[in-house]
Amino acid sequence: MKRILFLTVLVLSFGALSAQSLEQGHQHLYYERYQSAENTYHQVLKQDINNASAWYGLITAYLLQNEPDKANDSIKLAPASVQSDPYYKIAYGAVLLHQGQKDQAQNYFAEAIQSTKEKDAGVLAAVARVHINVKDGDANYAIGLLQKAIKRDKKNPDLYVLTGDAYRKLNNGTEAFKAYKEALDKNEKYAAAYHKIGEIFLTQKNSEIYLDNFNKAVAADPNYAPSLYKLYAYEFYHDAAKAMNYYKDYLTKSDGSLQNEYDMADLLYLNKQYDQAIEKANALVKSQGDKIQPRIYKLISYSYAASKDTAQAISYMQQYFAKEADSNFIIKDYEAISDFYSSMPGQDSLAAVYLEKGLTLEKDTAVLYTYYKRLADMAKEREDYAAQAEWLGKYYTGNDKASNLDLFYWGIAHYRTENYPMADSIFGMYISKYPEQGFGYYWQAKSKALIDKDMSEGLAIPVYQKLIDVLQTDTTDENAKKWTAEAYVYLAAYEVNAKKNFAAAIDYFEKVLEVDPENENAKKYIAILEKDLAQQK
Repeated sequence: MKRILFLTVLVLSFGALSAQSLEQGHQHLYYERYQSAENTYHQVLKQDINNASAWYGLITAYLLQNEPDKANDSIKLAPASVQSDPYYKIAYGAVLLHQGQKDQAQNYFAEAIQSTKEKDAGVLAAVARVHINVKDGDANYAIGLLQKAIKRDKKNPDLYVLTGDAYRKLNNGTEAFKAYKEALDKNEKYAAAYHKIGEIFLTQKNSEIYLDNFNKAVAADPNYAPSLYKLYAYEFYHDAAKAMNYYKDYLTKSDGSLQNEYDMADLLYLNKQYDQAIEKANALVKSQGDKIQPRIYKLISYSYAASKDTAQAISYMQQYFAKEADSNFIIKDYEAISDFYSSMPGQDSLAAVYLEKGLTLEKDTAVLYTYYKRLADMAKEREDYAAQAEWLGKYYTGNDKASNLDLFYWGIAHYRTENYPMADSIFGMYISKYPEQGFGYYWQAKSKALIDKDMSEGLAIPVYQKLIDVLQTDTTDENAKKWTAEAYVYLAAYEVNAKKNFAAAIDYFEKVLEVDPENENAKKYIAILEKDLAQQK
């Protein structure tokens, strides 16, 4: 069966070379090799400027490359002798429709259709294709034209694929699927139909079905580059080696482009070929100059980092920050350079600075908590306890996953910065949440003792007394002996210094000995206090 390719047009007898070149242009469009199609149609027009099908193909190639200005400039160069041809009218109408001049465009389409008395399937399909491809096109009108075209060319799979495309423009996946299946009924080797079915299921994220159809497209036609690209795109996130193989195959069957160079640099990095990735990326920097995509500096940075050259990684990441628009930064960018600085001795502060800068970009609270914790840990490493306290406070507040340890270390950080009122408050929170544990009482008592240094207010007394009660209920606590003795010592000191009650102080020191019989200080102070008490009497 004769294979009808991308454009359904009648190739008139312009000579063997012209006809062959025209058909090659149509094939390039079918394979989405738009630059090759553009070049081929130019060659045809050099041989025969009156070839209306070539004008239509050229304008189609420009518009599919999103180059409306070139399309507009080119169509104006068509000679008067070709302007009555229906394909010229369709081409001109396509330019007008792309410019938003719907009424004028429709006049040209109507003239083309009427001039062939609605009997030319190629003309009907060409108008339909314009309406499908141009954003402001009428998909329902295109479907009507294609139904007429199919009545005249029932075995042409391209017409059914176009019908499916029109239904997809209307977001009617069911009818689109049916149309693509009809195309395969007409020609089971028509790769574009498999590809379009794959795209339907790609939007539904059904990887099993869309991969099956992209593979069927390549099996039906190994030169069908659009499906090779989709397979590469899938494997990019699943299997780097397979992605490289698909992409290399794709490159041999598609037009070269600057984007291909960027993609290859990405793939080299993904496949851990870091030296080659750096080489490819630097070649892009050299060739593109100020036009380079700034993200390429980030790729170079990551490649150097993976190669354990942290200094170069930092250098290129800084270039990325200098050249990229602020709106394109993501928190991972700041996290990366923070990691680089963290790995270098003496650069902990810069590591924290960059990570902190990135926090404004993260909106997910759950993710933010992980960064707060990380910044707290970094602050602890450099013994910046004030910063540790700040970040632990952010981490703990409102965080259902925060633990008693997080609360404890938050209080300790404030204690270490001598912010005893805050430490007192946080350990009060600890006591209310974990009243059976001694930790909160012990550290709140120590905090209050440092707030009330002369013991004039006795702030720590009730907390130390409560600490003793709690520790008596859990003698297995490894801190019980030490903390109980310490509490009695403080109570004894309070009785001496604030109350001048030596007898009560002696009682407390004797309790210390009950807990710790070998405590020499307790023995010494008992002896001293007994003498003082005797003198008082």
